Amino acid sequence: MIREIKRWFKGQGASALVNAAPVAAVRGSSGSAKPVEPTLAKQLALVIDLNVCVGCHACVTSCKEWNTSGSAGPLSDLNAYDADPSGTFFNRVQTYESGAYPATETVHFPKSCLHCEDPPCVPVCPTGASYKRKEDGIVLVDYDKCIGCKYCAWACPYGARELDEKRQVMTKCTLCVDRIYDELLPPQDRQPACVKACPTNARLFGDVKDPNSDVSRVIRERGGYALMPEWDTKPANHYLPRSITSMVQAAQDESQRELGQAYDIKR
Repeated sequence: MIREIKRWFKGQGASALVNAAPVAAVRGSSGSAKPVEPTLAKQLALVIDLNVCVGCHACVTSCKEWNTSGSAGPLSDLNAYDADPSGTFFNRVQTYESGAYPATETVHFPKSCLHCEDPPCVPVCPTGASYKRKEDGIVLVDYDKCIGCKYCAWACPYGARELDEKRQVMTKCTLCVDRIYDELLPPQDRQPACVKACPTNARLFGDVKDPNSDVSRVIRERGGYALMPEWDTKPANHYLPRSITSMVQAAQDESQRELGQAYDIKR
């Protein structure tokens, strides 16, 4: 019966529900932008330090391990070693090169759900499966309500949601909500799995609405920034920008000198 209901929703049912919903649910009744709701008093989030992330993927594997066996799991891996693999991950690390030779740098960029203050994934969900908790600002998915229509994934400008192909439900980072409030764990372990696993302390966790928290302090002192502010989603997660360390600067200077010497020899 549930499968039949899901098939109906994925067909014309979901479209009918969305089309029937009042425009005021997303925009004001006059067509203007919806009024800004009062912000939450508490907003848990991650702060990623791009200056010390080494791209080791410890955060990715620890996240997968914890969540596949926790309340959010299991997270499927289909044909993991085939030509067309499919797997569900809450956290991924993208690596790319920046700059121009010889002054190039390798940048490791972890990415997961940003737990926006105004998440676009929430109002588009036809069943109310996507929601934002008032007590801590965490954006979650109710799997019992999710029909796998992918509307939330299309609405998310950050590509932070992934469909579990086996269960046909949308998944995303939960900030390990089943871990951070677990009183059976020692206080020092009540953090997201990715934060605990990071060997360089590149990941920080806390309340960004608390001006005295560690995450708020580093955002102020290091010029932390949110991704794509032009979308006005107000991401809770922040990134600390890379800075040129003395070691990197020395290596770049040495490369410039070697190039200059090589050029002089050729002349």
